[in-house]
Amino acid sequence: MELRGLEPAATAEEIEAAARQYVRKVSGIHKLSDATREPFEQAVAEVTATTTRLLASLPERRQPPPTVPPLRRPEVQARIAARG
Repeated sequence: MELRGLEPAATAEEIEAAARQYVRKVSGIHKLSDATREPFEQAVAEVTATTTRLLASLPERRQPPPTVPPLRRPEVQARIAARG
């Protein structure tokens, strides 16, 4: 998922979702337990902050990314809305 070059710019929620996906992938943790929650959430916060700084420091893209991030897809928005 590419966040750089989105119009409008990537939201804090989209950046955190990408960070959460990355931390899940590298850690292999898909369901949090009492033992994994704190280190997992700390890693998500750190990756989110680093990604936010990275996106802010890069020059603008000439073209938008080729795909729409998941949080901008209508079917995902519908699932989120259904959860309340």
